[in-house]
Order: sequence, then structure tokens, then C-alpha cells
Amino acid sequence: MGKLFWFVMDSVGIGGAPDAARFGDEGSDTLGHIAEWFLNKKGRALDLPTLRSLGLGEAYHQVHGRYPAGWDQVPVSGAFAAATEISTGKDTPSGHWEMAGVPALWDWAYYPDIPECFPKDLLEHLYEACEIPGSLGHCHASGTKIVERLGGESVTSGKPIFYTSADSVFQIAAHEDSFGLERLYCLCEVAREAVMDPLVGRVIARPFIGEPGSFERSGNRKDYAVPPPKPTVLQLVKEAGYSVIGVGKIGDIFAHTGFSKEVKASGHPALWSETKSAGCKGDLIMTNFVDFDMLYGHRRDPEGYGLALEEWDRELGCFLKEISDDDQVIITADHGNDPTWAGTDHTRERVPVLLRGAGNYGIRESFADIGATVGKFFGVEMDEGVPIG
Repeated sequence: MGKLFWFVMDSVGIGGAPDAARFGDEGSDTLGHIAEWFLNKKGRALDLPTLRSLGLGEAYHQVHGRYPAGWDQVPVSGAFAAATEISTGKDTPSGHWEMAGVPALWDWAYYPDIPECFPKDLLEHLYEACEIPGSLGHCHASGTKIVERLGGESVTSGKPIFYTSADSVFQIAAHEDSFGLERLYCLCEVAREAVMDPLVGRVIARPFIGEPGSFERSGNRKDYAVPPPKPTVLQLVKEAGYSVIGVGKIGDIFAHTGFSKEVKASGHPALWSETKSAGCKGDLIMTNFVDFDMLYGHRRDPEGYGLALEEWDRELGCFLKEISDDDQVIITADHGNDPTWAGTDHTRERVPVLLRGAGNYGIRESFADIGATVGKFFGVEMDEGVPIG
């Protein structure tokens, strides 16, 4: 038996979620709108030959009855499907957990989109417990923009920046040098305990570096998630005696459960490099390619998003030539983040599921079918989902 590489193209949705209107996302379509932007603005089709050969265009066609702008039918050598999310949120943990066989069918706690959105007693608890003089922000915001706006004041005042989004998340930004990276992590750990009831999905440390006018977020982001409420396919595969390696932010998303080893890396080149190295050591290697979401989706940059997809497609083509014929690859996404959509948040969309093999497996009723497929590869049976193939 070979290895299984599980790649999450973070936020590469294909539109068409049946409940998108409930999230204010009816008509959102990450892949489709990027393809339209390229055809209209650059006068050419979005160039993804490897993904198309695996069935990305056909998965999209399953959802919309048409191909993305500038594409037509091409020969397909892979197995493909489109998956529908049943979890109540469109956030990162919900998507990943459902993929791993644990749909998040409860309601997370969210902060209202108003000034001073955080409860006063929560703020006072953090100030006292962590000995900080106060905080800045207290609103829904883009991380890059709020650091640009408040980063200088944060450095001079010693106050971290607290902000949130449409997701169930409490984010804390602070300068790595003036505030201190370990101090930021400690603050986030205290905040994680403080937002367990009502339950907030994640607390995220967002360290930044540089000087006023040129601040940038560093690669030392750290997510503090709650553990899934029951064993995921990752845990079950590990318990079956296989080596499970998480590359990138995967370990954080699953609250460090189910892994034999976690490998930190930032940026797609580093993620590809670490994934190839992990393939020499693990049986199941799961990698989240976060740049699509973090650098381009949230920043509403369709050109950057599309170019990143094209570069990733080239790397994937090289990777597929390097691995064994016995190895399996599953490529999917955790939600959408349409860079042409209003706001800066995730969008509720179906996602593609692409595998080595052959076959059209239609529209799946849950992301959990992905986890069931992973489980089948390792001889592990899941409570949720139906294996693909």
C-alpha cells in the first residue's frame, strides 16, 4: 500500500451551495469568478491544466451545468466530485472537521458587527489576567488593514489589537518584538479558556513585524481551536498504527489531535517542500495550502488568487510525476472565499473533490464523504459519510 496525500486548497470553492442565501452568499463562486476575471481583464483563460486533467472543470460542471469562463471539456484522467457542506458555519474548523468525518452541527458563538463588539467583562478579565494596559480595535476587520491602522499605536502603547470577523473567531495582533511573541501566545491561551462559554471556534495569534508604514504579518501565526467532539479520521488512522503528518496550520485546526507529527511551514513554496519531505516519513500527509485564503481571498485580489492557482497547478503537476503509482492524492477545499464578493469573509460554497483514478462521483451530500474515502484507503470505517469510489 502506498501513501495518501490529502491537500486542502484553502478556500477554493466552486459555488452553488444550496444554503448560500442563508449566509448572504447566494451567487458566490470562487473559481468561477476568478475565471471570469481572467477572461475579462487579462484576455485569457485561467490556466490550470493539471487540475483540469484531474476533473476540476467537471466537478464545477456538476454544480452549474457549465464550465468556468474560458474553459471547455477536456480529457480527464482523475476521479472527481463536488461536495456540499452540512456544518452550520463556513469557517475553517467546520470545513476541516466535516471533511475528517465530524460535521459541526452546533452553533458557534459569533461577535456582532458593531463598534466595541467584545463583552466588557471578557476584556477586563484579559487585562487583569495578562497584565496588559488595555487593547485596541474591538471590531470586525481585515487583519492587514487593522494592523496598518492601529499597529503604530499598539507598539507605543503596549496594547494588543483585538478584532474578529464573520467567523467564530477572536483574533489578537501584536508586534513580535515590542509586545513579545511568547507573551502574545500566553495571552491567546488565556483568551482560549475565556471564550469556551459561549463557545468561540478559534482564538488566533496574529503577530506582526516591521516599522510603522511597513508592518507585515509574520509566519508565526498560531491558532487555538477546541478539539473535535469525537475522533476524526486522522485519529482513527493513527490509532490503526499508521503515521499521520500534518503540514502547515493543520495541527492547529484539529487542536493537535490525531497527528504523529506536525510540521510548521508558511507560504506555498515551503508547504510544498515540507510535504515532499513528509512523504518520506508518513503514511497519511495532510497539508493546508493557506495562501489562497489568507493572501488573496480575504484581501479580495482575484488576480493574485488566480496567479497563485496557476503556480500551484504547476507544482502539483511536478509532484504527481514524482510520487509512486501506489500513492493516492485527494485534493479538496474547506469553504469558499470569492475574491470578487462583498466584504472580506469566507463564502458558503460547494468544494471540488479530486482523486487519482477515474470516475464521475457526482454531488456529495456531505464533506464527510472525503473522510470516509480516506478511511477506506487505510481500512478504517467512519460513522459519517460514504466513500468515494
